[in-house]
Amino acid sequence: MWMIPGQNQTRVSEFILLGFSSDPTTNSILFIVFLLIYLSSVLGNGLIILLICLDTHLHTPMYFFLCILSLLDMSYVTTTMPQMLVHLLAKSQTISFAGCWIQMYVFGALGITECTFFVVMAYDRYVAICHPLRYTVILKWDLCIWLAAATWICGFLFSLLHTFFTMSLPYCGPNKVNHYFCEGPSVRSLACMDTHLIEMVDLVLSVFVVVTPISLIVASYVYIAKAILKIKSTQGRCKAFSTCASHLTVVTLFYGPSTYIYMRPNSSYSAERDKQISLFYNAFTALLNPVVYSLRNKDIKRAFLKVVGHGRVD
Repeated sequence: MWMIPGQNQTRVSEFILLGFSSDPTTNSILFIVFLLIYLSSVLGNGLIILLICLDTHLHTPMYFFLCILSLLDMSYVTTTMPQMLVHLLAKSQTISFAGCWIQMYVFGALGITECTFFVVMAYDRYVAICHPLRYTVILKWDLCIWLAAATWICGFLFSLLHTFFTMSLPYCGPNKVNHYFCEGPSVRSLACMDTHLIEMVDLVLSVFVVVTPISLIVASYVYIAKAILKIKSTQGRCKAFSTCASHLTVVTLFYGPSTYIYMRPNSSYSAERDKQISLFYNAFTALLNPVVYSLRNKDIKRAFLKVVGHGRVD
C-alpha cells in the first residue's frame, strides 16, 4: 500500500483474488477441471476459425461473423482463465493495481464487443431470411467489415468508461477481492467511499450495452418469425428456423447471466453467487459456442472432414 498525498489514508497497490477455495486439494481438482475447460474452449474456437479460413465455401458473411465470434470467445476466456489457473496452484493470489486495471478493461471491452456483435449476427440472420434474394447485395464485404469494426470500437470505448470510473475510486483496504478475476462489481465493493454515483453511471452504460442490443435482437427476430410463418412448407419453416437456433442459443447463454451480474441492484450482491454466474458466461459460453454452432451445421462438418481428408458430408 502507499499513502495518499495530503491524507491519512493508504491506497492499495495490489489486490488479492480469493478465487473459489483455500483448500489445496480442492484447488488441485479445480485446476484440472478448469484447465480442460480452457483448452477445450481455445481448441474448439480455434478449429472453427481454422476451418472457416481454409474452406473457401465458408467465405460468406455468416461464417465471417462466426469466425469473429470464435476469436472473441478465445480472447475473452484467455483474459481470465490462465491467471486463475496459476492462482489455483500458487501460494500467492495477488494482482497489481495496474494489472487489475488492465484485466478489467480488456475483459469488459471483449464482453461489450460480444454483446453488440450478437446484434450484427441477428441482422445477418434477418437479411438471410427476410431478404434471401438480396442477401449478397445488402451484406457486401465492406459493410461486414465496417459492422465488425464498429462493435470492437464500441466495446473498447464503453469499457474504458466503466474501468476508469471503477478504478478511480479510492481503495484504502481491505484489498481482498472475493472473485477469481478483477470484475467491476467485486472490486468496487472494496472502495472506501460511497459508490452510488458510480453505480448509476454503470447502470446507464449497462442500458446501452445490454438492454439496447437485446431490444434490437428481439426486434430482428420478430421480423424473422413473421417471415418464417409466411413459408408454406413445413420443411422450409424448419430449415429457416434451424439457421437461427444456434444464434438464439448462444445469445441466451451469454445474455442471461451477464444481465444478472450488471443489471441487478447492488443490494442483491452475493460474492459467491456472482463468481459462479460469471464463470458460466465467461468460461462455459466460450466452451459451448463451438459445440452449438458445429453439431447441427453441415457446412462446418463438411469443412472439417475435408481438412482431415475424409471427403464430404451429404
